[in-house]
Amino acid sequence: MNTGKSIINRRFRNNTYTNITLKLIIINAVVFLLTTYIAPRSAYYLAMIPSFVLHGYIWQFFTYMFVHGGFSHIFFNMLSLFIFGTMVEQRVGSKEFLLFYLLTGIVSGIISFLCYLAAGTNVILVGASGAIYGVLLMFAVFYPYARVFVFGLIPIRAPVLVVLYAFIELSSQVFGAGGNVAHLTHLSGLLFAYLYCRIRMKINPIDVWKRTM
Repeated sequence: MNTGKSIINRRFRNNTYTNITLKLIIINAVVFLLTTYIAPRSAYYLAMIPSFVLHGYIWQFFTYMFVHGGFSHIFFNMLSLFIFGTMVEQRVGSKEFLLFYLLTGIVSGIISFLCYLAAGTNVILVGASGAIYGVLLMFAVFYPYARVFVFGLIPIRAPVLVVLYAFIELSSQVFGAGGNVAHLTHLSGLLFAYLYCRIRMKINPIDVWKRTM
């Protein structure tokens, strides 16, 4: 039967809440233990390294988002995933959230890879930040009145925080600030999440934020 929707924006059936966010956090924790304490050399096979990808390690576009560079890196990423991911998953359903999260991370990795390749740089890309930036944007779309306490002290509306982060990441990428932070991956996550909302969810984030300002 023709439902009038293309496969791009056809929603899942039985898209109930099964706490995928917690499962993702557990997987990240297990991979962190593996790559940090049990088999440190496995990080070279799981992280995204352009020269490795060119030699056939294409799974790194997927696995890099589960590898982290230290305790503070994984702690703050997983804290953000827990806070924002749980709310988004409850709103869109677990299957939709998992699809969104994984696609955002994979596309962010591919864009970063292509840019690193064009620039002739061979870096090691790790972390879930690209996907989490995307989750933050979708959180701001569904909960535009929510306030996020930056540093636990400064309350900022979620849409304002997204715009602020986008400006900081873009400025840092252009002017080369931020050291080893993957600003390009963060920007890619925000951009893909915006397109995901527009194309698949049929929601214009900017229109939502304009109505709530």
